[in-house]
Amino acid sequence: MADSTIKDSDHDPFDAIVDAPFDRALSQRYLVYAMSTITARSLPDLRDGLKPVQRRLLWAMRGLKLDPSQGYKKCARVVGEVIGKYHPHGDQSVYDAMVRLAQSFALRFPLVDGQGNFGNIDGDGAAAFRYTEAKLTRVAVDLMAGLDEGTVEFKPTYNGEEREPEIMPGLFPNLLANGASGIAVGMATSIPPHNVAEVIDAASLLIDNGDATTAELLECVRGPDLPTGGIIVDSAAAIVNAYATGRGSFRVRARFGEAEKGTGAGSWQLIVTEIPYHVQKGKLIEQIAQLIVDKKLPILDDVRDESDEEIRIVLVPKSRNVDPEILQESLYRLTDLETRISLNMNVLDASHTPRVMGLKEVLEHWLAHQFEVLLNRARHRLGKIDDRMELLDGYIIAFLNLDRIIEIIRTEDEPRPIMMAEFALTERQAEAILNMRLRSLRRLEEMELRHEREGLEKERAELVKLIESPARQRTRLKRDLAEMRKVYAPDTPLGARRTTIEEAAPARDIPLEAMIEREPVTVILSQRGWIRAMKGHADLAALDAGKFKEGDTLAFALHAQTTDRIVFACDNGRFYTLGADKLPGARGFGEPLRLMVDIDSDANVVAMTRASATAKLLVASSDGRGFVVPLAAAVSETRKGRQVVNLRKNARLKRVRMIGTAHDYAAVIGDNRKLVVFPLSELPEMVRGQGVMMQRYRDGGLADAVSFRFEDGLSWAMGGDSGRTRTEVDLTPWRVARGAAGRMPPTGFPRNNRFD
Repeated sequence: MADSTIKDSDHDPFDAIVDAPFDRALSQRYLVYAMSTITARSLPDLRDGLKPVQRRLLWAMRGLKLDPSQGYKKCARVVGEVIGKYHPHGDQSVYDAMVRLAQSFALRFPLVDGQGNFGNIDGDGAAAFRYTEAKLTRVAVDLMAGLDEGTVEFKPTYNGEEREPEIMPGLFPNLLANGASGIAVGMATSIPPHNVAEVIDAASLLIDNGDATTAELLECVRGPDLPTGGIIVDSAAAIVNAYATGRGSFRVRARFGEAEKGTGAGSWQLIVTEIPYHVQKGKLIEQIAQLIVDKKLPILDDVRDESDEEIRIVLVPKSRNVDPEILQESLYRLTDLETRISLNMNVLDASHTPRVMGLKEVLEHWLAHQFEVLLNRARHRLGKIDDRMELLDGYIIAFLNLDRIIEIIRTEDEPRPIMMAEFALTERQAEAILNMRLRSLRRLEEMELRHEREGLEKERAELVKLIESPARQRTRLKRDLAEMRKVYAPDTPLGARRTTIEEAAPARDIPLEAMIEREPVTVILSQRGWIRAMKGHADLAALDAGKFKEGDTLAFALHAQTTDRIVFACDNGRFYTLGADKLPGARGFGEPLRLMVDIDSDANVVAMTRASATAKLLVASSDGRGFVVPLAAAVSETRKGRQVVNLRKNARLKRVRMIGTAHDYAAVIGDNRKLVVFPLSELPEMVRGQGVMMQRYRDGGLADAVSFRFEDGLSWAMGGDSGRTRTEVDLTPWRVARGAAGRMPPTGFPRNNRFD
């Protein structure tokens, strides 16, 4: 007892501790975890396109005899079988994998036939596995075809009690047909689904011509064929490059049906019949509805979901005048009606090594696997034939010597060695003869046995030729692929292509004008900053007597369209922009402009004009400085506006004038009633700044500035109610260099020192 105690104490568990740097120990353990994630969880095997959990699910369902011709069984039963025998992980992860294999909007060719709530394209999850039932599909049967024919190796399960296949041997090209996605450690995979008939055509081409290029293969495989349909709009060159390298992406657009006659705001409506892959319909509709609420898509009035088993999303335009093409382009740009799906063909090869492969390399490795399966099946069948022929030879000997065989069995205590010695039988032959039932003796006719043996000999000879001849192997595989293609042919409901390949330009920016119904309006701004837009083009001269608050009067008015953008210049040098369609109506006094843009409390509007891409403005500050600014550069996209004129201390922006296309001179007059005229070219064109000195003052500052055509002279309004104007053609006395003090204006110039 004492010796035993001493012996046990010698095995101290701390003796197994090894001193090692922490970083090295951590990296080694993390590498083990990473490789486990890569090879046994996240990346699919190139040969059958399955991850381990998916392969074990199909194998367990096959063991439960859940064939397509049989009835359904509870998913809880399947999940329990998987985690109990093959996959020692959480039941939810196994069920999630099973649900995805059953979703027709996730897989192009579902491997599980689900009954019950397996989720939907709206993004709703599946019911619990105790409520749902499932069985295998025809596709899964094709993928597992040959498991009983010695085509692949089997390995022990995690506890050694069962066996499972290392790979599925079926001829169905699942990796490309159904695609795959997964995120491992430091790498990921993303393969979209493809059309089976096209993949088979490409594989057949590669069998005939091993030097075929990716471009030649893509004459067969035109591109992804997604479960939800849609349109792939990438160029042919981009598609070829993606498949050649194994990395890339595809632009996928929704499919619109023909515009239908509608009710409500518009007299027509757009119908979305197919949405991009991996886009949840519920979230897509919420996204479109939010655009309407936020008024980011003013040409769209409503969105409705009228889907049942088929997708039907109804889009109602704001007006019958909306261009359907513009509405589609806007939706492509602003919503998930156009998305990108990635292509990253990172898969495990036959040695379980992760590699990124192009289309040709994937097909080559898959064909190599299929040739191996073909040879394994032939060798397995050859062994079965040899075994059967051995027995048939024994049966024939027994038939020819039936009386002696019966005598030996009746008289000898150990008939087997006697039979083996007397008739040169093998142990299997002797055992088979002894195990025959008496009723079989009357059927044991020599002609039937010899006929069966001749058939087996003929089959064996063909199998030997197949094993020895690569040409016969290629011919056989092509024939098998052709038979498979008949099931998934493009003219069948299962094999018909759903996704269209049509090259299209990227969705373009739609100008604001195209988003708004064009209508004439008159924009009115009062002295106190109240703004409104009157429908139609009113008489501007009669607006002085219009409706204003008490003590308020007209400040600015102009004709515009609802598609125009109105620019406001303030005396602090900031410019603000508002869309004419966003201005309040003219039924009341309007609304304060300061509620719509962030104008400083001490700033006042000094000019209002319509935005233009080509027009230019003459801006002048009270200290006599000015410059020319492109009107497009003064347009602001935010409430805070854009600082255009940088003012000196105590200076204010005084005048903002539109420059005519033929104007070549500028005229400036100060509070001191001095006038200067100089070429407009002497003013710099800037998008922001202080400008240059246009006129110098000893006292006062700038009163007004204007541009004009020198040949036409300078005109100004006469006093009184006559409405007459006076024009001074000879401006030579006032024509000086920029920055001069100037001289008194011509006789009759207005006392308010204004040109208008």
